Amino acid sequence: MKEYRIITDSGCDISREDEERYGIDILSFDIILGSETIRERIDITGHDFLEKIAACEDLPKTSQITEFRFEEKYEECIKDGAKDIIVVLINGAGSHTYANALSAAEHMKEDGRAGETRFHILDSHTYSLGYGYPIVEAAKKLEAGQSVDMTVAYLTDWFDSCELYLMLFNLRHAKKSGRIKAASAVMGELMNIKPIVQMIDDETKVVAKPRGEKKAVNELVDYLMTRAIPKTPFIVGRSLATELEDEFIEKYKAKSGSQLAMIHSVGSVVAANAGTSFIGVFVKGEKRR
Repeated sequence: MKEYRIITDSGCDISREDEERYGIDILSFDIILGSETIRERIDITGHDFLEKIAACEDLPKTSQITEFRFEEKYEECIKDGAKDIIVVLINGAGSHTYANALSAAEHMKEDGRAGETRFHILDSHTYSLGYGYPIVEAAKKLEAGQSVDMTVAYLTDWFDSCELYLMLFNLRHAKKSGRIKAASAVMGELMNIKPIVQMIDDETKVVAKPRGEKKAVNELVDYLMTRAIPKTPFIVGRSLATELEDEFIEKYKAKSGSQLAMIHSVGSVVAANAGTSFIGVFVKGEKRR
């Protein structure tokens, strides 16, 4: 029986295989799409969800995970003998889920239900595989015998330097979500612009406006070369633009010497802002905190 447990939310977008292999507890978001409520990872896979919203005019909306659900999960972990509970969650700037996880732990400490169990609750400051990848790496480290404190330090270091870049091939969802202003999106579509969007912590900005898909892929490679720490692994969140993603991966590997560490379909959170046709890349940049 493990004396630690790792808990995260379904926005992490890690594969079912990694979830089961490393015993990671994933709490699902409820997604509202039109008149339908979908339990992420339970009712639908990431790839199927992308195909679903590609045919839908509505933006998906994600509900937060409540304190009550966190308390239920914490109690289960403690009952199973967990001495350390590591909780890694979606960007706290975009969801109240992180705050709910903290409040649930504090309530359990105050009324004695936590006992001697330690809580390590981390705001990832990012989205999707930006925290899904390091969660899997953390699970590997713990399984290999690394201490909980050292593993938490690894996670913290990653979250202090992770950067997300989206190159958008279709601006419809970015316009609807407000990530790109409507007027700019219309002009971008007319001029065949494929913007490169940087998302770091709670700040989103367009950092380049290449025209055409081929030029955009090359410009994304060149831009990431100026941001990523040399030779560090990169992660790709799969959209439906798989051919262009594969082209980017090969070009970036060849030019940077970095290796692809993980690739998997993204879920509702990224799709709500980026749509279904994009290249989503996570890299390790300079430390910010």
